[in-house]
Amino acid sequence: MNAALPDRAAPRMASGQSHPHESAAAQIAGAATYIDDIPEVRGTLYAAPVLSRVAHGKLLGVDTQAALALPGVHAVLLAADVPGSKMLAAFAGDEPVFAIDSVQHVGQVIGLVVADSVMLARRAARLVAPQMEVLPAVLDVRAARQAQSFVLPPVTVRRGDAAQALASAPHTLHGTLEVGGQEHFYLEGQVAYALPQEQNQWLIHSSTQHPGEVQHWVAHALGLDNHAVTVQCRRMGGGFGGKETQAGHLAVWAALAAQKVMRPVKLRLDRDDDFLITGKRHPFSYDYRVGFDNSGRLCGLQLQMLVHCGFSADLSGPVADRAIFHADNAYFLRDVEITSYRCKLNTQSHTAFRGFGGPQGMIVTEAILGDIARHLGLDPLTVRQRNLYSDEIGEVQRNTTHYGMQVEGNILQPLISKLAQTANYSQRREAIASWNQNSAVVKRGIALTPVKFGISFTATLFNQAGALVHVYLDGSVTVNHGGTEMGQGLHTKVAQIVADELGVPLASVQVSASDTSKIPNASATAASAGTDLNGRAAQFAARHVRDNLAAFVAGLDGVGAGAVEFAAGQVITPQARRSFKDVVALAYANRIQLWSDGFYRTPKIHYDKTTLTGRPFYYFAYGAACTEVAIDTLTGENRVLRVDILHDVGRSINPAINIGQIEGGFVQGMGWLTSEELVWNEQGLLTTHAPSTYKIPTAGDVPGHFKVDLWPEANPEDNVFGSKAVGEPPFMLAISVFEALRDAVAQARGDKQAVKLDAPATAERVLAALS
Repeated sequence: MNAALPDRAAPRMASGQSHPHESAAAQIAGAATYIDDIPEVRGTLYAAPVLSRVAHGKLLGVDTQAALALPGVHAVLLAADVPGSKMLAAFAGDEPVFAIDSVQHVGQVIGLVVADSVMLARRAARLVAPQMEVLPAVLDVRAARQAQSFVLPPVTVRRGDAAQALASAPHTLHGTLEVGGQEHFYLEGQVAYALPQEQNQWLIHSSTQHPGEVQHWVAHALGLDNHAVTVQCRRMGGGFGGKETQAGHLAVWAALAAQKVMRPVKLRLDRDDDFLITGKRHPFSYDYRVGFDNSGRLCGLQLQMLVHCGFSADLSGPVADRAIFHADNAYFLRDVEITSYRCKLNTQSHTAFRGFGGPQGMIVTEAILGDIARHLGLDPLTVRQRNLYSDEIGEVQRNTTHYGMQVEGNILQPLISKLAQTANYSQRREAIASWNQNSAVVKRGIALTPVKFGISFTATLFNQAGALVHVYLDGSVTVNHGGTEMGQGLHTKVAQIVADELGVPLASVQVSASDTSKIPNASATAASAGTDLNGRAAQFAARHVRDNLAAFVAGLDGVGAGAVEFAAGQVITPQARRSFKDVVALAYANRIQLWSDGFYRTPKIHYDKTTLTGRPFYYFAYGAACTEVAIDTLTGENRVLRVDILHDVGRSINPAINIGQIEGGFVQGMGWLTSEELVWNEQGLLTTHAPSTYKIPTAGDVPGHFKVDLWPEANPEDNVFGSKAVGEPPFMLAISVFEALRDAVAQARGDKQAVKLDAPATAERVLAALS
């Protein structure tokens, strides 16, 4: 202790600094443990799936004799071997654990083979012979709508009178747009490791974004209570939404196999099987009619969204709802009617993917605004700015969404103007026009597009989180929370928040593996809300411990608890300074609680899912990107030349991690809209099921000029550290790539007509659009 306290500089906080990712050094050294790296228990067996080879058929029987005859094969599991429910515990209850009496897509899992080795299990799975009566398959989304083939009922959201607005509009356009899906292509594939424990309890190691759901699904299939199943996940090698529900399938299958043979079983999908079994980003098809005035301002919009859901509902309902919510993107839609058809097809059941329907909602409106600008001979940016949400006072207020939520904290206009200035948009647009006049083959285009993305789960009940903070006698701290780490830096940010709350160095705080036996009923790490929810819960838990210590030290020094300061590993009062470690030891000796829980629920949100109205989002994250591209008019080949981004993350907890998320999200979005093409043939087989045929962006696709700046203002809502979510919103900045390509096509054609270009904008599609 030191009674004389010298003047001191304000301690540096952990939050707001660019600390390295908590696993970065271990990952670089190959020392970070993923599910397939966990040392296997003696007696572990391996499973492989038996897949349907037809898109739709009646399952008459399954011949397993050839597989079981192989030495080292222990069992073949089919639907009859499921001791609990034969349907997965999914939202709609419409997806079987294993195919029961029919198959619904090529790649549907009919059963599992369990064997001594991975390769033997896979070899034996190919020997299992399902007997099938082939039935007609629905593979076309428009045919599905015509046949009323839906996984969920259609939904319509209206404001005003769109038909009357269209009838009286000075100009109208109509058209269609097709936007493809996207494979998650996580570096670590789907994997689960199921270990029987004593007294019919189970430990599941799962590469999952939602351990609580995996726990529930496994217990449901085994016919057990949830408390009999513990699910753990230290980290994933990427998720992107593909391990939200899809990881549950793997865990259920592995657990059923382990229960059948009463030995540990690991199931890791081969990449080709992963493609064929798991869902993707939902492809969308659109029909629209739009009315507008001479300045390009929207008068009315009728929009139909045909959602390619696949054979079951999975998360298609909330994905399609979020697409409706984000059809406005950054723009006020006065008279609008949006109808969403959730179409059932004989393909994989599509699922969550970064943006969760938001990208599919935004892209059609951006395409419409681009075509309006070309029709009127205006700069597309001018038309976009003309339609932005604003506080403009007029005949109607232009600050309320079509689902009734007021747009607060709107920084769209200043953010876009700032980016247009720093990216030299106007000067470059003139230079590009000059280039195109003088270049016969290579044409260029440019686009600046905004993003307004709502943050919160649209299902209000998921907007809650819990955490535990444990302080040990040496002053070190362990945090456990309900979120999962998939490379996005969640654990790093949570550790920074807790370090600041306790006033200890970041190195003193460690975040442990996600574990259902520690934090129950945790929501998925999704909806970009991982830090908002879990960071705040951890902060509250740490605050409880700090308050306990403050009250104790205040009693020692005869001061108020509010006078006790925690900073730089010190506990300071007007009377004394002590190390945090010493205070902890004293507190323990006096039986003061050194651990606590924390709970957080997002405030303000409410939402009527029957009318799709209310305030489903706590706040909006904003951003804008300016992208320049070049196209070869002889081949359709294209390249991104330059990207400038200005993005709103509030007060950044970790600027380096946030910028990495923005860069990664943009490049992933660029892949969705340019090179990543999913192709199903006439038999319903996904033919692009490997890296040889499915092309994600590489380092060579990233432009040499790729500049990311952060908007400097804090979140006006009371969010942890004043931050904003950053996981999903940057993905939609890549819509600027698609619009720049459409701009280049339009400038090459020079006819001021609407550009018919579907996504992804492959070389073939660009070439077709040019003609």
